[in-house]
Amino acid sequence: MADSAYARAGVDTSRADRAISGLVDVLRTIDTGKPSRSVLRSGHYAAVIELSGVGLALSTDGVGSKVIVAEQLGRYDTVGIDCVAMNVNDLVCVGAEPIALLDYIAVEDADPEVLRQIAVGLKSGAEQAGVEIPGGELAQLPELIRGHPSPRGFDLAASSFGIVALDAIVTGEAIVQGDAVIGLPSNGLHSNGYTLARRALPDLEQAPAELGGATVGDELLRPTAIYVRAALDLLRSDAIDVHGLAHITGDGFLNLPRLSDSVGWSIDSPLPVPHVCDLIAERGSVSPEDMWETFNMGCGFCCVVPSAQADGAVAALADHHAGAAVIGSVTAEAGLVELPFAGLAGRRGDGFRRT
Repeated sequence: MADSAYARAGVDTSRADRAISGLVDVLRTIDTGKPSRSVLRSGHYAAVIELSGVGLALSTDGVGSKVIVAEQLGRYDTVGIDCVAMNVNDLVCVGAEPIALLDYIAVEDADPEVLRQIAVGLKSGAEQAGVEIPGGELAQLPELIRGHPSPRGFDLAASSFGIVALDAIVTGEAIVQGDAVIGLPSNGLHSNGYTLARRALPDLEQAPAELGGATVGDELLRPTAIYVRAALDLLRSDAIDVHGLAHITGDGFLNLPRLSDSVGWSIDSPLPVPHVCDLIAERGSVSPEDMWETFNMGCGFCCVVPSAQADGAVAALADHHAGAAVIGSVTAEAGLVELPFAGLAGRRGDGFRRT
């Protein structure tokens, strides 16, 4: 929604969606002079190209304005986890096993200690995801990057790569009405909505009672959960048919239609909402519509499986992420995401409407 709290904070996702279409319209006309290797439709969580009979999965993402919190606190050892997570969590959604990641760090000033701390986070994230980081790039851009405060400015992004058998790609096409939607708990805000979160909670040193002793800065720097091992275990199970996997990031549950535009989604038993979300809503006067369209609201990843296999899937996923649970089901309302808990429903790009 153009007049959302997020847009007023400076990030208009509706405008961005429209702008992306112009970008994609040009890029899809690339003529390499040979047949395309792409084997997955545009708009999924990762791209897949055929390479010598195997699917090479590709994704790219960054940490976003969460790096500003790191700059303000002078703590850089967790954002590398976020960078890895935002990439590999997307990559596994197509059924791929992530194998490697290349980082890109742009800095205002190449401070050795800052870079060491960033590397600590990258190492931790890579080990959690089971990927290598065989290389990367450092760019010193003092005319482009300005820190909060200067000269602490930096940006962190990466591209990741994985392997998937061509006949094992999880496209979402197998999803049918009645399938169960399983939610895996998030670790807070992860790496989305930080422009709005920082506006609502500007005092990073404050320790509100709602956060149980943690400061706002502590809470905002909680690293993104990595769901790769849980998803791969589910994919390798002979007893579970995985129909879809979704990384819940910006736009919240409006990410689900990326898996299939021929079905709808009813989220009638959401996972517990983190206290930080309640705090943002209260102090920032952010409406339920804007909260559910901006943040993950306690659910960082979704798995779609046949309803008869839901109990087994929940048990397997809970071994990795305690609190995993069935949060809803697939409906026949194509493209519609219903959130009765919040009295809301919507389609990606249209915002939410009340049910």
